[in-house]
Amino acid sequence: MLETILAISGKPGLFRLVSRGNRALIVETLDAQKKRTPAFETDKIISLADIAMYTDEEEVPLRQVLKSIFTKEEGKKAGLDPKKASKDELHAYMGEVLPNYDRDRVYPADIKKLLQWYNILVENGLTDFDEALQETQGENVDDRK
Repeated sequence: MLETILAISGKPGLFRLVSRGNRALIVETLDAQKKRTPAFETDKIISLADIAMYTDEEEVPLRQVLKSIFTKEEGKKAGLDPKKASKDELHAYMGEVLPNYDRDRVYPADIKKLLQWYNILVENGLTDFDEALQETQGENVDDRK
């Protein structure tokens, strides 16, 4: 599911990949308008499945962090408003969700964006964060030949 959800630098919100054009991707906003627009190769586009959060030991895939927030919030929108929260509140919240996150490399702006994305996904019913975890865990190295 997160493979087709995209973040585009310079554009607010999240987008769903609809199709691939000749020199652009056709994306649709995840808001109520469902506006379709092209995203060109000059845009910085990243799939949520390719994002990870820094921890003290390793990088944790975004889907695991989203799953932790989903569990903490019991499937509802985040209780902390990312736009109004202070730096200390954001760090405390992140500490509850991912206790060993790297406090030097994960900035308050990153936590705000994470919470905004989480709220957008929950509002649109896109909460199957375990989907790819099951796929990668069930994959056998010998099967890839």
